[in-house]
Amino acid sequence: MRTITTTEDLASFCAAAKSQPYVTIDTEFLRERTYWSKLCLIQMALPGANGDAVLVDPIEGADMSLEPLYDLFRHQATVKVFHAARQDLEIFFVEGNSFPDPLFDTQIAAMVCGFGEQVGYETLVKKIAKANLDKTSRFTDWSRRPLTEAQKDYALADVTHLRVIYEFLAAQLKKNGRADWVAEELAILTEPETYTIRPDEAWMRIKTRTTSGRFLAVVKALARFREAYAQTQNVPRSRVMKDDALLELASTRPTTAEELGRSRLLLREGRKAEIADGILAAVKEGMEMRPEDMPRIDSPREQLQVNPALADLLRVLLKAKSESLGVAPRLIASSADLDAIAAGERDLPALGGWRREAFGEDAIRLCRGEIALSAKGSEVRVVQL
Repeated sequence: MRTITTTEDLASFCAAAKSQPYVTIDTEFLRERTYWSKLCLIQMALPGANGDAVLVDPIEGADMSLEPLYDLFRHQATVKVFHAARQDLEIFFVEGNSFPDPLFDTQIAAMVCGFGEQVGYETLVKKIAKANLDKTSRFTDWSRRPLTEAQKDYALADVTHLRVIYEFLAAQLKKNGRADWVAEELAILTEPETYTIRPDEAWMRIKTRTTSGRFLAVVKALARFREAYAQTQNVPRSRVMKDDALLELASTRPTTAEELGRSRLLLREGRKAEIADGILAAVKEGMEMRPEDMPRIDSPREQLQVNPALADLLRVLLKAKSESLGVAPRLIASSADLDAIAAGERDLPALGGWRREAFGEDAIRLCRGEIALSAKGSEVRVVQL
């Protein structure tokens, strides 16, 4: 088992990877105490049962540059294989402004190949690689050194079994002709907007039933301050203030430190001068926001004029389509999507791209009364009218 801690050794391994059709990659990181994920370990493996597999340790190798890895990411002849890549890609985008290209995500491929929704790595190891994972190091602190042999074995298993899984799924996609479906999903993962968090939009993630413009104006200002502070100080949002405290402050709207001190939900960290001053300034900003600049919540889909009978028919159609295709229903459309289609909305992911071919075209035809559904035993059939 080899651990890489120098730029020279990393460059040597990445050069070897460039001669291969693919390389499997995974990371271990921590995010409990920071806003941005702290990269603790990178695992990589080359093809073949005995292909070289290494650990890249950016903590032991604090002076090591990851540029050889980013150069491998840009190498078009080698596919970079991950499982559930989103968090890994966010780390590389934030740290190196780089995405692996070409990319393959076995979780997405597995959903397209009929393994269910958001299938876990352990499940694929059992079903495809016919192996079991040692779970003892699952919740380890990957920032502590030295790593134990058990930790290293656990980490390497995340990329060695991945070789078998990738080769199996790549063959399945070639057989069922759905490689384009996967490519469409992967395009979202390698879009910088997927990982760009703008403080001005942070309020949209806060759940509230209150639609008052002034209340939402204060929520927006508080959420903007919290997001910007957490990013610049690299601390979790919850260390600044939790959502329930933010909503409480948007209701009580304190104007002085004394009034802020009466908050029931604000944690001690949030009462420190730097954060307290930011909170008071944000409340003031929200209270002074012009009516035309106040945020508005879009009408929730439950308020749409949904035809319940049509929505039920769409659910039957989705179930029939997903079963015939061997694809998880939620990968095609959510329950909220079906209600929106039944209410007349058409600008939806479920009606575009590969989903339109798989489900969307017939969904629209069903809404127009151009087709009907019939049942024979357990089989649902589309009937042209």
